[in-house]
Amino acid sequence: MLGYLARRVGQALVVMLFVTLIVFGLLHALPGGLVRAQLGPKATPLAVHELEVQEGLNRSLPVQYAIWLGNALRGNLGFSYHLNTPVSTLIGEYFPRDLLLTGVAIFLAIAISVPLGLLQGARRNKGADYVLSWSLLAMYSMPSFLLGVIGIIILNIQLPLLPSTAQSFGQGIGTDVRVLVLPVLTLTLGNIAYYSRYVRSSVIDNLLEDYVRTARAKGVPERRVLVRHVLRNSLLPVVSLIGISFPYVVSGSLIVEALFDYPGMGLLFWDAQQTRDYPVLLGVVLLVSAAVVVGNLLADLAYAALDPRIRYD
Repeated sequence: MLGYLARRVGQALVVMLFVTLIVFGLLHALPGGLVRAQLGPKATPLAVHELEVQEGLNRSLPVQYAIWLGNALRGNLGFSYHLNTPVSTLIGEYFPRDLLLTGVAIFLAIAISVPLGLLQGARRNKGADYVLSWSLLAMYSMPSFLLGVIGIIILNIQLPLLPSTAQSFGQGIGTDVRVLVLPVLTLTLGNIAYYSRYVRSSVIDNLLEDYVRTARAKGVPERRVLVRHVLRNSLLPVVSLIGISFPYVVSGSLIVEALFDYPGMGLLFWDAQQTRDYPVLLGVVLLVSAAVVVGNLLADLAYAALDPRIRYD
């Protein structure tokens, strides 16, 4: 296990090194260069040269990459010339809001989808399975912005119970937590349909295993077979899905946050691409890439912890 862990961490570091090379290359592939993007197309050659010298962009590319990588490892991801704020400061401000929004949505989705998937798998090809499958398929087929719009129409316009914008969230101590309900509801509904399909398939596969037939032959009640034996092994795919969702927690949902004007990483990324604030864009890309690597690593390790049959030699 320790050998596998060392190999996976080494692989993750290599992947992250390639990601930093790509992000660094994107910085230098900007139209007119990074300095021209900051100063604008009307900047004089003298101003461009002075900023290049100030930021070390007149040095060789390997030296620039070493400096940039060293700054990134220390948490210095550049400076937002549109918001006049360090990128790391912006991420530190916006990320906790995403952690709350998407974390709550994923927790609720798993808490609801696991019993739904278990019910579908146990009642496969019966009335309850057909009704739930078609309902969840319809929900899964809807884009997140459509679910959000439907929620706004019903709960904000037809029944004025909830606010349709969450821009005020996190701006003060007395923030109205009701602004979170619609964004969380939108993300939760989409994830329920996503997770439950995997749980259902896993339950059906596990019901065909020998240990289930043995437990039934011993007279173990069906409910206990489902909860004590089938459910535990059926949760392994969910672990993988949580690992895949880790970047989603870090970056937030761009469409949902733009729809509800929620001040998270998704909205930060959207605003940065509107204003061509490249340091912010690439800082978010680097952070999400790191989350992808870490999420997959944690999912692999959780597999080994939950299933003693899995061994990494």
